Amino acid sequence: MSAPLPDASLDQLFREARSYNAWKTEPLPETLLRAVYDLARMGPTSANCSPARFVFCTSAESREKLASLASATNGAKIRQAPCTVIIGHDLEFMDRIPELFPHNPGAKDWFPKGSDLAERTAFRNGTLQGAYLILAARSLGLDCGPMSGFANDKVDEAFFAGTTVKSNFICSLGHGTDENLFPRSPRLTFEDACRIA
Repeated sequence: MSAPLPDASLDQLFREARSYNAWKTEPLPETLLRAVYDLARMGPTSANCSPARFVFCTSAESREKLASLASATNGAKIRQAPCTVIIGHDLEFMDRIPELFPHNPGAKDWFPKGSDLAERTAFRNGTLQGAYLILAARSLGLDCGPMSGFANDKVDEAFFAGTTVKSNFICSLGHGTDENLFPRSPRLTFEDACRIA
């Protein structure tokens, strides 16, 4: 049985972690980005389907391309951050299930291509994997700035053309600064958001 993480770890992952709007500009090494993914990929998904696909925009060219497809406010963040990740999901994730779920390769047939179930499964589990990416990055000492506020269809055309991948959200990674950092917003209490049945 696992022991609870120490308070310092919980602070880093949750209580003291923030969504950053401004960034130090030093580049992130590829080894660190790979380490983030290697942790994130270990999170659970339905039948281990792992539909998320990630584009780590680190070059000036890719960051500018992505920034031009985002709102003006988000575009400025993308240009400054050393990396912004596009979190997408592959609508034909089921093709990899025989490899990823080897004890039941027939699970591929649970998700017929083009079906509402396949689309919902890809979106739900890809979103989960995006959240795992945030926690993985924070656990390795990076700050995160998750965002909507971009043109999904244009991002799909620019970064996923010729594939069955659709974008979901984006997340800047790096070392945040206090510039434009808002006070932490309130969260709902247990009583407001939960019930025990």
